[in-house]
Amino acid sequence: MLTVNNDDKRYKDVYFSKYKNKYLMGDYAIRDHEGYYWLLGRADEVLKVSGHRIGTIEIEDGLVSMKEVAEAAVFGKPDTVKGDTIIAFVTLRVGFEKSAGLIDSIKQKMRDNLGPIMVPEEIHIVDSLPKTRSGKIMRRVIKAVYLDQLPGDISTLENEASVDEIKKAVELLKKLGGN
Repeated sequence: MLTVNNDDKRYKDVYFSKYKNKYLMGDYAIRDHEGYYWLLGRADEVLKVSGHRIGTIEIEDGLVSMKEVAEAAVFGKPDTVKGDTIIAFVTLRVGFEKSAGLIDSIKQKMRDNLGPIMVPEEIHIVDSLPKTRSGKIMRRVIKAVYLDQLPGDISTLENEASVDEIKKAVELLKKLGGN
């Protein structure tokens, strides 16, 4: 029998209880006119920004479509007025250097291409993002470190130094008068 960490009940509850006789995989997908399925990202990774429901994948796609950005991870920071504010951690492509001007340029491109609601409040440039061995960015770890929470299970983390880099970026933000 299939299971999650040898917990059969958890497996059934998480994946088979929401819809009768259907498996919940937790991803958004669309089916195109030719019958192909397009996976669009995790269903639980939705932000509510000023009354708008926005998928993190939409923002990340906007960031990585720029010639400067190689990878992006986005999450929502709780905000009493907006609901969530968008926080982004990105890596740069070869040939681009971290600077305040580059961050401003990325924000302006997001505003021009996707609209003002999709512009991250903060963009942190790092050398690497925490990923699993299979290459999936561990957004929950970045968010936990940013919010000064425990990141949970990181046994599948490929590069622990990437978490230290996120911590350094957050510490720098705090020194500069941010949160």
